[in-house]
Amino acid sequence: MKKRTKIIIGICITILIIITGVIGYAGNYFYTLAIDSTSDKSVVFGSSENDSVAEKAKSEAEAAFMKHGKDRWLTNQDGYRLHAYEASQNANKWLIAVHGYMGQGRDMLASGNRFYDMGYNVLVPDLRSHGQSEGTAIGMGAWDSDDIVEWINEIIKDNPKAEIALYGVSMGASTVMMTTGHNLPENVKVAIEDCGYTSAWDEFSYQLDDLFGLPSFPALDAANIVTMIRGGYNLKDADALEAVKKSKTPTLFIHGDADDFVPTSMVYPLYDAAACEKDILIIKGAGHGKSKEVDPKTYWDKIDSFIETYMK
Repeated sequence: MKKRTKIIIGICITILIIITGVIGYAGNYFYTLAIDSTSDKSVVFGSSENDSVAEKAKSEAEAAFMKHGKDRWLTNQDGYRLHAYEASQNANKWLIAVHGYMGQGRDMLASGNRFYDMGYNVLVPDLRSHGQSEGTAIGMGAWDSDDIVEWINEIIKDNPKAEIALYGVSMGASTVMMTTGHNLPENVKVAIEDCGYTSAWDEFSYQLDDLFGLPSFPALDAANIVTMIRGGYNLKDADALEAVKKSKTPTLFIHGDADDFVPTSMVYPLYDAAACEKDILIIKGAGHGKSKEVDPKTYWDKIDSFIETYMK
């Protein structure tokens, strides 16, 4: 009887070790795929034949921006050296433009040029672990919103009369929403979010199902444990939905109705939950981050009118 018990216990332990190993492998795989900024992301994004065209456009936008711009640096509270592009002029109006997942500030410089030409000072950060900023783990907005608050404070330190608009796309949009959940200075007047997700947890759950046909449990739970160990944060802290419930910053919510990367269905609970003054724009036929390309007039007219409502 004792021998049989030992065999059963041995089998159970072996199964537990195997399960733990599989879950650990899955968690590390997911972390490397989704959170490690140095890893290949082609499984998520694929490869584009238009990369050279996009790179040329970014280079042209960067050259135009840097004619009147400069590099700016900030060492944040966690000790990371962060980079931003800044173009300032004799104005109190500021725009902070925040890029998306695995992007960089260069992605937002074309929009930055537009606002500069309208008389705004423009700050375009490289989020932590992106572009020229230090770091190796993607924060999904969890700590990026803290960094944006630090950039806001830097602007106000230099220009106490600054009136600041926040504008972000994709992960940058969720970062902007998470930023509005902070106790922000009155200088921050308005926020624009374009195709942001409700939370990192919701977005990764959607991607697990879409890419691999997997449920969030236990793969995402395992990945979160690895993220806490290797990345230093909890995926559940990257929660735009909870942030907008506390927001006092007037916010415009934008989404394309053909978005299958951050599904369009995410914008409605965000809009409904927002405690601030708000408006919503759905662009027909627009995929992820493509609203300004599909219908640029409607897109920019709405943004301009919304910002002007809250900035002098």
